[in-house]
Amino acid sequence: MTKVSDILAIFLAGICAGLVSFSLQADASKTAVPQKIEAKNETFSAPHPDQYQSWKATSEQSEQSDALGEDPRLVILWAGYPFAKDYKKPRGHAYALTDVRETLRTGAPKTAEDGPLPMACWSCKSPDVARMITEQGEEGYFHGKWARGGPEIVNNLGCGDCHNTASAEFAEGKPALTLSRPYAARAMEAIGKPFDKAGRFDQQAMVCGQCHVEYYFDGKDKAVKFPWKNGTTVDDMEIYYDNIAFSDWTNPLSKAPMIKAQHPEYETWRAGVHGQNNVTCIDCHMPKVQNAQGKIYTDHKIGNPFDNFEKTCATCHTQDKASLQGVVAKRKADITEIKLKVEDQLVHAHFEAKAAWDAGATEAEMKPILTDIRHAQWRWDYAIASHGIHMHAPDVALRVLGTALDQAAQARTKLLRLLATKGISHEIPLPDISTKQKAQLALGMDMPQLNAEKQEFLKTVVPQWDEQARKAGRLSQ
Repeated sequence: MTKVSDILAIFLAGICAGLVSFSLQADASKTAVPQKIEAKNETFSAPHPDQYQSWKATSEQSEQSDALGEDPRLVILWAGYPFAKDYKKPRGHAYALTDVRETLRTGAPKTAEDGPLPMACWSCKSPDVARMITEQGEEGYFHGKWARGGPEIVNNLGCGDCHNTASAEFAEGKPALTLSRPYAARAMEAIGKPFDKAGRFDQQAMVCGQCHVEYYFDGKDKAVKFPWKNGTTVDDMEIYYDNIAFSDWTNPLSKAPMIKAQHPEYETWRAGVHGQNNVTCIDCHMPKVQNAQGKIYTDHKIGNPFDNFEKTCATCHTQDKASLQGVVAKRKADITEIKLKVEDQLVHAHFEAKAAWDAGATEAEMKPILTDIRHAQWRWDYAIASHGIHMHAPDVALRVLGTALDQAAQARTKLLRLLATKGISHEIPLPDISTKQKAQLALGMDMPQLNAEKQEFLKTVVPQWDEQARKAGRLSQ
């Protein structure tokens, strides 16, 4: 016969199981990617008017700077890679979609099967990416070339990228933050930060860290993957890439297998003083502000903290705005000074390596030199591709650039000795690379043709994409 105590135990166990189940479901509703994602940002303009209007104001951040025009050395360092064609500095989130369509890096595909880049190049540009992943799975989304996503990825980076817009919490006006990219969620778990167990500060940074990170394209379908198996420092990721023998491309001058750093803001912020003290991206770039009716909301016009000093920097710092701007300017100048020294060393190294190959150097002779070039440029790129590193982690930038300078110097020393064994004792001359155009010409790049093809693409193909999206209901009329 069953005892009363046994029945009570079973009953209590059932209650506990139900509570655990309810708790897990509640957590999932807050953090899981919704089964259906609404990518049209205008849908949320009425329930979240302040957030929507401030997000829309990122369209005011329209200034576009030509990084290659400002620093032609970059053309040589990225020789053989799409960034040597075109690299504009980032601007407001409202331009994420426009800029990836317009850059020469994505080419001028005429059909969905044309290259040169994979679907992964859309991954940080639109909530349509999260929509496609929920509809097709990651394998379905990543499959194929970039042009395949043209009629699908049509809404600007927005609400569905960071918020679970299908949740009850979001409908009630709560943030309902989520990692809408499953590959980002897996990467966070790999470094011991599962999103559903993270605190508010961590979650805020992790949401931004879906895109503002270092990543690479993995496997046959070129899926996005974060190289965080060993950790998130420049050294950790360098070891990871070396262990899997990964390279983004081979520089045609030096024949070095290169790694292109993307924009590791999450990693450098995490290592810097702000990250170490739980000062997140939101605190500095999306402060709490007040609307005309006195209601407090999060400003979604993501921008420079100095533009809203009293709501950002002044909440922690006692210095006045001018003093802090002076500190930041000095740090930026110091970083830029070493950055340019590394670039000069690397430019020479690439051309000197070419001279060594031309003189009959063997692969065995060149391997340690190419490793030094690879590591030096990876470290340089990690530091300079991390936007705002002079504010996030200037000490990290200076250390990484210092090691890059050392590696580049080692490469050149070895090259000098190797060239001497080939009977070459004179300095290897550089072509005229004083402007972007001259540097591209020195590499034999037909820029008039590339630009003409791009303009034709923008005039004919892109309007077709948008029309298909409107007919399918993916884009507002």
